[in-house]
Amino acid sequence: MKRSLAATLAMSFAATVILSGSASAHARDGESPSVRAVRDLYGTKAPYAPQEPAGRYQRVPKGFTAVFTENVARHGSRAMTDSGDGDAVLAVLRRAQQQNALTGLGSKLAPQVRALLSAAAEVGYGNLSGRGVQEQRGIARRTEQRLPDLFHAIAAKGEPIEIETSGVTRAVDSARAFTGALAAADPEVAGLIKDPVTDKDLLYFHKQPQNADYQAYVAKDPQLAAVLQRIDGKPRTERTAQHVVSRLFRADFAATMSTGDEISFARSLHQLFGAAPDLAVEAPTVDLRPFLTPEDARWFAYLDDAEEFYEKGPAFAGRTITYKMAGVLLDDLLAQAEAKAGGAGGSGAVFRFTHAEEIEPLAALMGLPGSTSPARPDEPYAYGNNPWRGARVAPMAANVQWDVYASTPKEGKPAKYLVRMLYNEKETAFKAACSPAGKGSYFYELAELRSCLKSS
Repeated sequence: MKRSLAATLAMSFAATVILSGSASAHARDGESPSVRAVRDLYGTKAPYAPQEPAGRYQRVPKGFTAVFTENVARHGSRAMTDSGDGDAVLAVLRRAQQQNALTGLGSKLAPQVRALLSAAAEVGYGNLSGRGVQEQRGIARRTEQRLPDLFHAIAAKGEPIEIETSGVTRAVDSARAFTGALAAADPEVAGLIKDPVTDKDLLYFHKQPQNADYQAYVAKDPQLAAVLQRIDGKPRTERTAQHVVSRLFRADFAATMSTGDEISFARSLHQLFGAAPDLAVEAPTVDLRPFLTPEDARWFAYLDDAEEFYEKGPAFAGRTITYKMAGVLLDDLLAQAEAKAGGAGGSGAVFRFTHAEEIEPLAALMGLPGSTSPARPDEPYAYGNNPWRGARVAPMAANVQWDVYASTPKEGKPAKYLVRMLYNEKETAFKAACSPAGKGSYFYELAELRSCLKSS
């Protein structure tokens, strides 16, 4: 059955929003199902979009004032880490061109790939892109707009704003983009923003010696290798790759490619497809959507999501190897909030900049939306049986923010402290083991979080 005109237009609009870098068209009301469906095609390479407008946040309980805020954020959109996928795609295209074996569509692909590679080289492979800068600046501005009284108090008290990063260039550059926008939005705090401090144990923990067991799991765990081989080896992978190849090359040339060659080519093309929106500022004319149908892109996005799910997300039921290491980050979130409440924390805000390898385990450990369901060994992860999607759990610039509010002490009674969590700027409940301050509230007593989260 052909897709209806309305559905086609919705999909086209959603893709245009992603490629153009404009989130305003859908950020006002949250993402529609059609926009989410398109974003899912990009997996964890999906550009950032705030998931809820601040005007829809719950009102702060009467008598409480913001006294502290902190975050954990993935770096913004970036260039791909190397030219490998582009080089591989161009090599096949060159051979086909020499044999006059490109279809009309196929003849248009090489210039697009070369333009994308040129843009990535200009930025620097793996480095923050112009879009990534825009994402971090936008988050910073919205943070200041959400908490103007807090930043005014920070300025009045001279409280430092601490900045921590993994030390990787794209994370450091993300921090600088964020803090630059924060200083521009509220010049009073500009002089209080500290230089970034590197903390690899906290923000690059997946690569540290203390997590050698996790590194061994990714490299050689037999259960992991078996499930990924089972998923990659599904017949649909071969069929989808053949369809991708058939649209770009003449049949006689396609017949010379082995199944492995076809799959390798199609997956490399999908990697470029995912990278293109992240370089929309540097390569505004690059559009790889015509070369992968939504159905084909969806399948390869699923294969990528499966790898992310098992290597960094909830993974296997009964095993915690992929996310227990994020405990150091959750402990630090709690420790900073508790230090503020206890009078030992002199900072007005703490902003951390890290990577998907840290955000995804943290989401699983905290039971954030989409990260609550590990897969049974006998039922591999699939879109039909699990809500986990890379584009929703850890898109570029994904972030978890905690705002801490204090009540005014009365008649010798100590102040009470409440915490509200935003996940990709959407008010988000803590896990079910944590009881909110009131029915349906997104505010939680800090004392409650001490017990329900530390038990994680």
